[in-house]
Amino acid sequence: MGPLSGVTIIELAGIGPGPFCGMMLSDMGAEVIRIDRSGAVRGGDPDNPPPDVLGRGRRSLAVDLKSPEGVETVLRLVEQADGLIEGFRPGVTERLGVGPEDCAARNPKLVYGRMTGWGQDGPYATAAGHDINYISLAGALESIGRAGQAPVPPLNLIGDFGGGGMLLAFGMVCGILEARESGEGQVIDAAMVDGSAILINFIWGLKKVGMWQPERGTNMLDTGSHFYDVYECADGTWVSIGSIEPQFYAELLELSGLGEADDLPPQMDRNQWPAMKVRVAEIFKSKTRAEWCEIMEHSDVCFAPVLSMEEAAEHPHNVARGTFTTLGGMTQAQPAPRFSRTEAKLVRPAAHPGQHTDEVLAGFGFSDDEVADLRSSGAVA
Repeated sequence: MGPLSGVTIIELAGIGPGPFCGMMLSDMGAEVIRIDRSGAVRGGDPDNPPPDVLGRGRRSLAVDLKSPEGVETVLRLVEQADGLIEGFRPGVTERLGVGPEDCAARNPKLVYGRMTGWGQDGPYATAAGHDINYISLAGALESIGRAGQAPVPPLNLIGDFGGGGMLLAFGMVCGILEARESGEGQVIDAAMVDGSAILINFIWGLKKVGMWQPERGTNMLDTGSHFYDVYECADGTWVSIGSIEPQFYAELLELSGLGEADDLPPQMDRNQWPAMKVRVAEIFKSKTRAEWCEIMEHSDVCFAPVLSMEEAAEHPHNVARGTFTTLGGMTQAQPAPRFSRTEAKLVRPAAHPGQHTDEVLAGFGFSDDEVADLRSSGAVA
């Protein structure tokens, strides 16, 4: 099922962006085999999967990569795979014996995806870091926040997921498509600092034409304007407004009642934005979120209520589209994007480490005796 049906990926288990990439590929129908550490095996009831949404869709094979037999096991899997993804610091997989050259020697068509924060080279390459650091160095974090306040980390969505895991998933698909034409694999260097930087390319364009000021929280899209922000309602909940275009702004004025005033400045008069923000805030504070939804939903104001995760899963629009589902007892988003013919479907929840060891090895051509030997040596668990 899914547009990547027939693609096989080996995933060396990690955290954050690596598993997110594995989820993206698996969601689209790729057979992703997750290699967990043998030391992570704790048993577990298959009918009670672990609460790991990012781990959905994969089968798990537990291997001791410090064992020569364990390394050989992974390399035998690589021989039949289209790609491999890993999220270790530069040089780690080389030391383990499953680096790009080791894998290419077994499968010249293999696409080897590397997920790091700083990239495979550069002065920071070997240093530790997290999402907040990568988006800082990329120039993304400094621009996010309100005027006169500190930058606000947007969870770990930009570095880990948008500029990390999703970037690697895109790179893997590109690499596999090219390998099928050329017959040659290659290494994909997906760095979160690079991905975070490319996500803000649009702002570079605005800077060039003088539409983006250096002061945080003073621009049209960063809460500087009164027509692109969130506002508190009478019941303590919030709504979002994005009335940028003149016709949408006119509808905002009409439906909010602000249009009845005869002293409104031009929409794009930056000097008046702070004062207008106060006026708009007062208006939205006069009604509950439900009342504003009644007035503005389905209009061209560019309006939406600010929902909690639980509320989002139950909103009529998301319910109608089937945006969320429950798998393994956990609410989560369905695979995206959607395909008209090769529909992507969820096939299984997250696996316990090593849950499918025998099944995976048998599927890759290992005999019962070989599996038994690997188990007795501790190479797999």
